[in-house]
Amino acid sequence: MGFGNWDLTGWCLEFNKMPKKIDTILAEAITEKGLLSKEDLEPLLKEAEGSGKSLQEVLLERKAVAERQLLSLLAAALKIPTLNLKEVVIDKGAIAKVPIKIATYYKFIPVKLEDRIITIAVSNVLDIKTQDEIRTQLGFDIAMGLSPQEDIQEALKKYYGLAAETLDKISAVGPKEQAATKQGEPQEAIEDIERLAEDASVVRLVNQIILEGWKKRATDIHIEPYRSDVTLRYRIDGLLYDVRVGQEVRNFLSAIISRIKIMSNLNIVERRLPQDGRAIVKVQEQVLDLRISTIPTPFGESVVIRILPTTMLFNLEKLGLAKKDVQLLETLITKPHGIIFVTGPTGSGKTTTLYACLSRINTKERKIITIEDPIEYELEGITQIQVLPEIGLDFARGLRSILRHDPDVIMVGEVRDLETAEIAIRVALTGHLVFSTLHTNDAASGITRLIDIGVEPYLVSSSVEAFIAQRLIRVNCPECKFEDTKAALELKQMIAHDLGMKVDAIKISRSKGCPVCNFTGFFGRTAVYEVILIDDTIKDLIVKKTPSSQIKKAAVASGMRTLRQDGWQKVLLGITTPEEVMKVTSAEEERIPEKGQGVQVPTFGSPISSVPELPIPIFDSRVFKRLNSKVNIHYRVIKSKDDLVKKGLLPEHLSATRDISAGGLLFVSEEAPPMDAFLELNIELPDGGPAIECLARIIRIEQAVQRHYNIAVCFLDITGAQRTRLNKYVDTEGGSQNL
Repeated sequence: MGFGNWDLTGWCLEFNKMPKKIDTILAEAITEKGLLSKEDLEPLLKEAEGSGKSLQEVLLERKAVAERQLLSLLAAALKIPTLNLKEVVIDKGAIAKVPIKIATYYKFIPVKLEDRIITIAVSNVLDIKTQDEIRTQLGFDIAMGLSPQEDIQEALKKYYGLAAETLDKISAVGPKEQAATKQGEPQEAIEDIERLAEDASVVRLVNQIILEGWKKRATDIHIEPYRSDVTLRYRIDGLLYDVRVGQEVRNFLSAIISRIKIMSNLNIVERRLPQDGRAIVKVQEQVLDLRISTIPTPFGESVVIRILPTTMLFNLEKLGLAKKDVQLLETLITKPHGIIFVTGPTGSGKTTTLYACLSRINTKERKIITIEDPIEYELEGITQIQVLPEIGLDFARGLRSILRHDPDVIMVGEVRDLETAEIAIRVALTGHLVFSTLHTNDAASGITRLIDIGVEPYLVSSSVEAFIAQRLIRVNCPECKFEDTKAALELKQMIAHDLGMKVDAIKISRSKGCPVCNFTGFFGRTAVYEVILIDDTIKDLIVKKTPSSQIKKAAVASGMRTLRQDGWQKVLLGITTPEEVMKVTSAEEERIPEKGQGVQVPTFGSPISSVPELPIPIFDSRVFKRLNSKVNIHYRVIKSKDDLVKKGLLPEHLSATRDISAGGLLFVSEEAPPMDAFLELNIELPDGGPAIECLARIIRIEQAVQRHYNIAVCFLDITGAQRTRLNKYVDTEGGSQNL
């Protein structure tokens, strides 16, 4: 965006001829617009005159008129342009000519440098004296534009770096401290660093880093040292974003880390071992619980600060559950006994779901005790225990002690081993309601995980009420959301196929990116769920040790909505995008027919109608056990049967499997081969034997992340000996990994 037709070079001379009483001009403009009456303005004018503040400052403090309205009135009255710093292109040459100390002192951001005139954005009209001071220090004539103070502060952080002013103030001390550390005087250097860590400027620097993270909705702050640089990153909505910070921060890394350690009562002398600590800070009216972890690296200590509000409002309706699932979950959590397991990988929101359940049933009539590692949020009215393995307080031992405190409801942070699982089951069978988590990919896998760690199937079927799997997905920004009428037909066909709908009924929404969402297109996260109720049918399958794939099929037949189907529903509601759903869920494999049947598989990159019925049997994970393992493979793409004679001329690619079975495998590729292609595979099993060579047919292609695809294939001409060898590898490795 440019500056339109504004004459930024000539307005300043006109302004110098105007009277100094900006307050009078502003008051007249306000009354003319009818924003305030003269009677209302008189006391505000007197207050401004008595306090030495401008009328603009008094109006903003009293919230009598919005800042943007005031700036618009001033711009019109004084013939000064307004500048939208979120859209205007800022000249980096102008930034380079203005030191940070001058920009922050006078509270402006340089925007444009042209013909010895520098255009600056200010939130208050500068008087003649201040203009002369800036002109003298910079050596340029100045022209002004009006922008809100908040936009100017954000621009300063963006173009000069976070806490640039603070770094500039302590730059004189930093190099000396760094030099002392390099001269081989570790003890004296540590003492100096400790003193510097308590310096007001360093304290302010660390506070600014934490405050900025909280303002941007970050859940984690990462400080990472490298050979010649220090990286600061915020995790927002599950993704890491770099934060611009000055190069000078490298000189103060030790002081910053020491300050963080002092806040969390860690040993500032110990730099060779990882340390974990905790600090409580107050930001405006919000109290934050900081979980701090340090690890040593060759270039200094790396620090991660997790930001947790000490109080949160947990609500089942706001978790992302469908109305039907909310009713189902409310029925489950009011049962007098049994276990409810929430499954998913680390960071998928399992603890938040459990806290929401506990908050719903937290009444004075119930005694609720939790044992967690760590305690993420404080819950009023609930007794919470922190696991301390270093003194022998683990989940199993804590669970035994909890029973002596007469609880009605117990939450176990995680079932990691047979001992904890058996105690939790015994507690559930003796009349207690138990909540816990498991790390599995879906709900059905939770059943096999318990059996794999040694729990008897009959105990699982008689004690567990439900398995709930979940994943977190980013939510479209509501401020810039629009309907994507140009969405790929393949995406709509995939969604329609999985939900049993017509393609014409599929509508996909996205967000363009705006200042509200920091131009990412996403604002916040929600969850997708699948819930398996342990009814009589599922109980019979558990007792028979049925594979998780068959249990999932039975649950789907009973009406369960899978993770991906729940994600598609949120796509139809405009909550998220198809790509977000595909990143965290797998394709609906239960729709692939059993062995020996023909198949039509909807895929990303190939319309349903164009996928021919395969004349060969499908050997998938429903028939052969699957192993999540990385195995090196080489493959050539054979585009058609005619290319078989020319396959030696085709380029060979190297990849690694994500999972493998005796019937097929899944691997990642930077390119999406044609759906009608064959693959010539060379699989290097790490069992010491020769590579397995065979042909394979592509049965599914889906986009994983940008420019990467998940390719699922089934084997065509694999020999019986090779299949037996694959089966043996999967069974052996699977047993060692407790899969």
